[in-house]
Amino acid sequence: MSLSRLSHAPRRSGARRALLALAALPLAGTDALAQAAEDGVTLPELSVVGEAGRSGFGVASPQGSAPSVIEHPVGQVVTQVGRSGTIGDRPATDIGSVLVNSPGVTVRQGNGARDVAISIRGNNARSTGVTKNTVVLEDGFILTQPDGASRFDLVDPRAYSRIDVFRGPQSALFGNYATGGALAFRTRTGREIDGYEIGTDAGSFGYLSNYFTVGGVSGPVEISLFASDARGNGYQDHASYDTQTINLLASYTPTPDNRFTLKVINNQVNADLPARSSLDQFGINPYQRGCAAAATAAPGCTLTGLLANGAYGTRIPVTADEGGFGRKDRRTIVAARWEHDIDAQTTWRTQLGFDERNFNQPFYATSSRGSYPSWNFLTDLTRRGDLFGLPAVGYVALAYNTIDNHITTFNRAPYGGPTLGALIGDQEAVQSNLGGRARTEVALSDQWTGVLGIAAENTTITGRNLAYGYSATARTTTLATTDRSFLNVAPELALVYRPNAAWAFRGRAATGYTTPAASNLFITPAGLPGSNTQLETQENLGFDLGADWTPTENLRLSLTGFYEFFRNELVSQSPGAGLLSYTFNAPASEHRGIEVAADWAFSPGWRAVAAYTFDDQIYTKYTEQLSAGAFTERFDRAGNAIPGVPAHQLLARIGYDQPTGSLAGLGAYVEAVVQDGFFIDNANQLKAPGYTLVNANVHYAADLTGGYAKRISLYAEVRNVFDETYISSAQNLANTLNATSGLQNGAGVLATTPGSVFAGAPRNVVAGMRLSF
Repeated sequence: MSLSRLSHAPRRSGARRALLALAALPLAGTDALAQAAEDGVTLPELSVVGEAGRSGFGVASPQGSAPSVIEHPVGQVVTQVGRSGTIGDRPATDIGSVLVNSPGVTVRQGNGARDVAISIRGNNARSTGVTKNTVVLEDGFILTQPDGASRFDLVDPRAYSRIDVFRGPQSALFGNYATGGALAFRTRTGREIDGYEIGTDAGSFGYLSNYFTVGGVSGPVEISLFASDARGNGYQDHASYDTQTINLLASYTPTPDNRFTLKVINNQVNADLPARSSLDQFGINPYQRGCAAAATAAPGCTLTGLLANGAYGTRIPVTADEGGFGRKDRRTIVAARWEHDIDAQTTWRTQLGFDERNFNQPFYATSSRGSYPSWNFLTDLTRRGDLFGLPAVGYVALAYNTIDNHITTFNRAPYGGPTLGALIGDQEAVQSNLGGRARTEVALSDQWTGVLGIAAENTTITGRNLAYGYSATARTTTLATTDRSFLNVAPELALVYRPNAAWAFRGRAATGYTTPAASNLFITPAGLPGSNTQLETQENLGFDLGADWTPTENLRLSLTGFYEFFRNELVSQSPGAGLLSYTFNAPASEHRGIEVAADWAFSPGWRAVAAYTFDDQIYTKYTEQLSAGAFTERFDRAGNAIPGVPAHQLLARIGYDQPTGSLAGLGAYVEAVVQDGFFIDNANQLKAPGYTLVNANVHYAADLTGGYAKRISLYAEVRNVFDETYISSAQNLANTLNATSGLQNGAGVLATTPGSVFAGAPRNVVAGMRLSF
């Protein structure tokens, strides 16, 4: 596309001229600039899947359409994880096993089924269920609800062609909650599938996954549909699950300059949950075996005290099986987008989505039930042209989203399945975010590209929580209300220098913000419903400096150093076994580290991949107050490591695929996943140990002739080959005082505190087959 076409564009209506004026400041650039981003600045560090003729967040577009600024953002630190070695030739049981291929990503086991908590640069490493501090998108539609929560139950890795991992503060591009970064999932399009596929994976502990994919193009219509059913018994007692997912992406292109896209996702999950153990219990009985009943429980079984009458008084210790701990959740998303080319250089997109999270979670000492319906609206404009005679790409957006949540919390009573006790909390709240974003990418010369972006957003939270207390004589009611407003501004500046085709150097300064959610405002430090309405917005300022080296098409190396300054960092931890996690602000903290990614095809058929992260996070200003009995003490945590964050992580994989001959399509690889130990308390007294897991895979794929099927894929994998016992999730624990001496309790007390640890899977084998028609 030439710049001359911009000056000779035909005159448009007044409405269209208004839209063009809106984009006048962040003007857009040429295809050459977009190609420059695609060629090196987007950092295709690992398994990159390039797709021609696509724009926006993976929306099918006619050949020749220029990509959106967000498809290939200049100056960002982005890893593109494709299907090879991660999804296409292995049994990818959850999205965590895929995302560890990107540096900067930490994965924690979630609550049942394939639920995982994802953290980018340690910004959500304290969470053990809901993913926070990260914006999640799929095909351009936002999957993060307006309260900042993302869950990965609905994500079946088989549905995707690639995942883009945006690392570092991203609020200038994605708005609220992007302090850690963003994840952009791209489902396989109808063109990629071009037919239909059926597949089955089966393995240890009763694991069975059946899935179906169909896709194709007919005239102006393109459709891809994915459906799956996954179930298993789990490797711990009381850990069986089943989950069903439907994922639809459809597009309709009636004219070359109009494209309509429909997105539908529905997921059901039904899971039994084992109890989280203490570190000592993990050492004795990591998989909670022999824990069917408290009366006959094996050593190391975790018992949870449930109120005998469900309201007050005596607690009866029960196992997870006796308590009927589990989850029954549903997530439904329906969204649509209209994309219109105003002229050859300008594209306008408008999209609207409905997203409901419905949950019933009777696990541990309390039970939560609720419905979180939400709406998400976005309209944006991308323009390619010039700015002061320089090729540029400009982007402006207006976004609004709102969530109306209602959640009730009950005490649990023992026995009889998930028996509910008395109502202890009734919360209603509305949270809304309204903001605008603007971004300009300018080719300053053949070698230099500059980026300037900014976002401004106002968040409002109004709501109330009724907390109920019980005694033998009365019920008490405590009302907590909130009416908060948070105005946040996030600028971004980046500069990229590309002296030749092999090298790219980049620097970036960016900011992010995460407002507290309504649910954070109504959980007290005691782990019960109440008032915590003083929370403030988490803000960070991050600096990235990095280089990318691609001397040949067979070698890619990327190195990034980052330093981020946080103010009022939102940190969550557990006050005790079975209680709700609460959130507090740490006034100041710093995150700094190094990320390395390498991909080397060093000989025909051979390939080595590595992703390494060093992440050092410390409090620089935080005084914690602890109370017990008649004592109250304050402890300076400045200089302490922020709990939940491993300092070192590494994925290293080496494999061979036979390129030619009668064995072409046969391959194998071995990989190691290494994670350092990490503290699980603010005083840095107790540490979860690190681990090294080794996985081995063999796979085969071949085209078929003379039958209905056109291709077959077979694969088998042994995970945790050396059967290491390790911790896959550890919830942070609150430090405590000794009520008799007033001294802070030591590591010995923390090590016996249950409600923290899930063990990871022992050695297991999974194999599968996929047929393409």
